[in-house]
Amino acid sequence: MKFLNSRILLLTLLLQGVAHAESWWNTEWTLRKKITIDTSDKGVAISDAVGGAALLIRLHDGDFDFAAGKEDGSDLRFVADDGKTVLKHHIEKWDTPMLNEGYVWVRVPEIKPSGTSTIWLYYGKQGDVKNVGDAKGTYDAETALVYHFADAATVATDSSASALSLQNATPPVTSSLAAGGQRLLGQAAVTIPEGPATEWPAGSALTWSAWLKPAALAPNVVVFSRRDGSNALLIGLDNGVPFVDVNGQRSTGGAAVSVGVWHHLALVAKEGTMTLYLDGAPYGTLAAALPLLKGLSLIGKDSAPGTVGFVGELDELQVARTARSAGFLKFAAVSQGTSADAAKLVVLGNDEASEHAGGGEIMKHLSLITDISKSLTFDGWVVIVLCFILAVVGWAVALGKFFYLNKISKSNVAFLERWENVSSDLTVLDQDDENSIKTLGGTASGKAQKLMKHSPLYHIYHLGSEEVQKRLQNVRKISLTNTEKYAKGLSGRSIQAIKATLHGGMVREVQKLNGKLVFLTIGIAGGPYLGLLGTVIGVMITFAVIAKSGQVEVNSIAPGIAGALLATVAGLAVAIPALFAYSYLASRIKDVVSNIETFIDEFIAKMAEHHKETN
Repeated sequence: MKFLNSRILLLTLLLQGVAHAESWWNTEWTLRKKITIDTSDKGVAISDAVGGAALLIRLHDGDFDFAAGKEDGSDLRFVADDGKTVLKHHIEKWDTPMLNEGYVWVRVPEIKPSGTSTIWLYYGKQGDVKNVGDAKGTYDAETALVYHFADAATVATDSSASALSLQNATPPVTSSLAAGGQRLLGQAAVTIPEGPATEWPAGSALTWSAWLKPAALAPNVVVFSRRDGSNALLIGLDNGVPFVDVNGQRSTGGAAVSVGVWHHLALVAKEGTMTLYLDGAPYGTLAAALPLLKGLSLIGKDSAPGTVGFVGELDELQVARTARSAGFLKFAAVSQGTSADAAKLVVLGNDEASEHAGGGEIMKHLSLITDISKSLTFDGWVVIVLCFILAVVGWAVALGKFFYLNKISKSNVAFLERWENVSSDLTVLDQDDENSIKTLGGTASGKAQKLMKHSPLYHIYHLGSEEVQKRLQNVRKISLTNTEKYAKGLSGRSIQAIKATLHGGMVREVQKLNGKLVFLTIGIAGGPYLGLLGTVIGVMITFAVIAKSGQVEVNSIAPGIAGALLATVAGLAVAIPALFAYSYLASRIKDVVSNIETFIDEFIAKMAEHHKETN
């Protein structure tokens, strides 16, 4: 009994846990997305403690429905896995509706090593909503400086609580590692002003980190410099080999970095040792404590004469008054980067809609297609308009032919019902008047006759009956006394002539049945080629623009490629329905033609038997 009770209690707790995890934070937000941080072997293995961290979330058309949210991203909310705690966040860049991309930093209180952590992204709030972005709250109290270099308006802004704006910052590179970045030419330094956050006591703990993409390699290049009297701290690249220099002492080196490739470089000062980390892994060490440093800090060049400045791009410069763990630095290096491991470490789930939300998946896809269409070039629109015209013409032909075949089927049934009665006794057709043929010897009323006029079988019958009457009038034998009735009959040659006439009538009926089907075949064959033409032109223009601007990244390529592929989708949307419609109509037309051929054989046989040739 105790065992059973324990099982019931365990099941109850599990169900409560599932219900709690899946509970909706606020029903006013209609959409949410699960974000999983996987530090296990299935994601990116990080066994060292990470603690809390600011997580960079990259959003684009492929994983986020920008049309469903606010244009400025003000409806974004991040909620912890408990379904209650709202996490601090701030938007570095939100570009909609042009590029439809967003860069958002979220404060995750605890990231589990060798496991998974989960947060939820909510959006889709209708009506007015307050923007709760909080850059300073996104980082912990130990974070001293954070520079995103996001855009021209905020390129010098410090996103930490220190609020130390840069001096001499240049306009940002619009598409850097994460949104904007700072381009350094090795000529002038960007200055970090003096402030309480930049006072570094001797022997204190410190973490400095930044993303670097060198454009050229040279000896003793200085990336970051700080001098205070005789004390100096330099961080740089010596022919691509990262180093830290403290009062003339330099760290050990390893492999050189590559030109034109982003690398995460970090320095941790702790307990008399300087440790360099490259792309999240320990790189080099220096047995030296952090010296006493106050005053200005320089980015991209040293103040000492004759030093070489850094040439390349720099992004996400951060300084903390604590020694970050190896797990923290590896997490930052992977999650902020654009490698394949970044997609394994931070996984964005599919959108989930609240039960109060409207629209459904179809509306989401339509909204996504609408967003993609904004990236279409003029050539792409021309192709889509042509495909639309083909689709309209094709559907008009298909629907017209469908109703026409339905009408034929009904009229054929009406005719065959009357022909079955007449064919057993053709004497009712022997009268020498046109009305007898039209009414099938008086068996078809005016309404039925009107219906049968749409029947190809009736047309063939009418044509054959007229031919028979003409020949019978010419085949007469009159007795010498002129009192005998006409003896009527059809010769074999007459039968063959009538049969040829009926086949000619069948050819004309087949032409009517197949009329305008060529527009469907044009749609089947021409739609995909038109779409392919639009896609090729769109891709060509996209790569031409990329080559001209020099910005090669997924966020600059994806919208243009997606827009170009929309032309192919349009072409296939024309061809596939046209193919199905053509196959269906062709099958029905084939059945009608088979019925005509069968009726011709039956008609000839009946007439030949009824009107036997006399000697």
